[in-house]
Formats: sequence, structure tokens, C-alpha cells
Amino acid sequence: MTQPKLLLLSPAFHGYWKAIQASLEVHGYDVHTHIYDAPGTLSERILNKLAHELPEKYRPESFAAQATRKAIDAFNEFHPDIVLVIKGDMLSREWWDLLETSGVRYGTWLYDEMRRMSYTEEDLHHLGSLASYSPLDAQHLREQGFEVLDMPNAYDTHCPVVPVREDSINFVGAKYPNREETLQALVAAGLPVRAYGRAWSRHPYDILRTKQFKDSGVPAGRDIDRSEAYGIMASSPATLNIHNNQDGFTMRTFEAPGVGALQVIDRPDVDRYYIPGEEVLVYESIDELIEICTRIFRDPKWARKIREAGQKRTLAEHTFDQRVKILEQLWA
Repeated sequence: MTQPKLLLLSPAFHGYWKAIQASLEVHGYDVHTHIYDAPGTLSERILNKLAHELPEKYRPESFAAQATRKAIDAFNEFHPDIVLVIKGDMLSREWWDLLETSGVRYGTWLYDEMRRMSYTEEDLHHLGSLASYSPLDAQHLREQGFEVLDMPNAYDTHCPVVPVREDSINFVGAKYPNREETLQALVAAGLPVRAYGRAWSRHPYDILRTKQFKDSGVPAGRDIDRSEAYGIMASSPATLNIHNNQDGFTMRTFEAPGVGALQVIDRPDVDRYYIPGEEVLVYESIDELIEICTRIFRDPKWARKIREAGQKRTLAEHTFDQRVKILEQLWA
């Protein structure tokens, strides 16, 4: 039987496209991935940086044209039966016109809140079948007459776990005021905490490139890749998952329990995926977080039970291999 040829069009996406590609291949697809925001020449790298860091209205129009041209080239070279686009708002109308007239089956996973993407309501009619990681966006779009699948993030079972010893409660991610305040409170309470990421790091190079000259007082490490992050979370007493202006759940929501970490999260609505108090720990105030973290060290048997239950649920329901079954509905 011939494998269906699937073109995966994705942003660099912290390398998560590799997880999606691997999971699609597990399900029998012949996958070719095109990273539409991958930088090339020096001038292209400059445009790529501008495209990611400038507000949408100030982004150079030529980047969209360049990204669209390369996406079209990838389509014409691979001749896919199916196209899966992740986010895709950097691509111009020419790309979507090609999909509409080509006769291929295609769909789009809106991996971000709509308010952070440049799509208009008119644009959405050209994206094929839709899936969204944002429950609020999915509800809003359905109210506008769109059919939208709920497609949450997941744990990547294909990513190797690099063993790393970590005896402190860890946080891996970007530095935002709410996150900094939370970690500072834990430090002030005498709890061992370590943050990882360039904006937290006190390495001279990281300080210069991030302009984070003031020390937050939170012990910190540098940027780490996903395999190292998985190892740190697995060995750490607990992993903090602190959201920032999001209604969709971060990858960390599924990665932490997936690797066997004890997740402590700031979202009571995580109960759509895990049982709070049994598979994940939820806090709604700094005082409650301090109390939870204190108990983690005082009662390791209790903590281990939650850790094991969270991993069991994740491996059974929340891996990318399982999420492919949702994505397949886009082109069914």
C-alpha cells in the first residue's frame, strides 16, 4: 500500500515539528517538512529576526513573499496528497490560493491565540479545516460559524531524555514579571529553586544579549535544549508551570508529567486533562504554592504517587502519537 505523501509546513517552533513529523510517520505517512521561517542567507536571517521580534504592522512585507515563495517551491517539489500547516500567518494569500486550487486535502493547526496572529476573519475561510490549541478561540470561531477541532499540545515521546541531576524545584522558560515574582517568593521562603533560560542566566554573554542587567536573585542556568529540559524535570523535586497571558495550555503541561516529573501548575482548569491533587498539583496563590512546595520536600511518598499517576495519564492520553488522531480529522 502506498504511503500518503504529507507536506508538513511549520515554523521552527522550538523543534516541535520533529515530534509531529515522527508521530505522523508512526501513523503511516510519508512526511516532508518545510520550515517556513527558517533563515538562510545573512539578509534572510535579518528578515527572520525582524519577522519574529517586530510587531506585525512593522514587519517587512518582503519576508512574507520570501516565505511564501519557498513554501510553494516545497509544495511543487514534493507533490503532496495532504498538507498540514502549523500557524502559517506569515504566508501570503498566494500560498492559500495554491492549496485551494490544487485539489489536495489540507488543514491548519492554529498553534497560538488568535490575538497574536495576523489572520483576519476573511483569511480564516481559506485555511482549510481548522484546529486550535486555544479553547477560547475554538469557541469563538464556532460561534462565527467555523468548524474547529480542539487540538491541545502534547508530550513528545520521540525526544530523548538526557539524564541531568537537579535537586531544586525547576522552572524552564521565558522570564516574565509574574514568573519572576513567583520564583522570588519561593526563594524568599527558603525553598531551593532554579530557573533555566537566557533571560534568567547570569552568564556575561546572556546578560549582554538580553539586557537583563539586574539580578533577580533567582538561581539560574543558561538556555538548555529540550532533551536536557526533560532530564532536569524528571530528576527535579518538582517542575513549575507558570502561564503568561494564555488560555491554551503550554507544552510543559504535558511534557513535565510525560517525563515523570511532578508538575505544579497555576491553572485550575487543567482539570480538563488531569485530576488535580492526584495527577498534578494546582496553586492559586503564592502562599498556596509555598505550602505545596514545602510539602513536596516533607512528604516524598505523596509527591511520588502524584508524579507516577501524572505520567501514567500522559502516556495513555496526551502524546503526539495520540494527537495525530485529531489532526487526521482535518483531512478525513
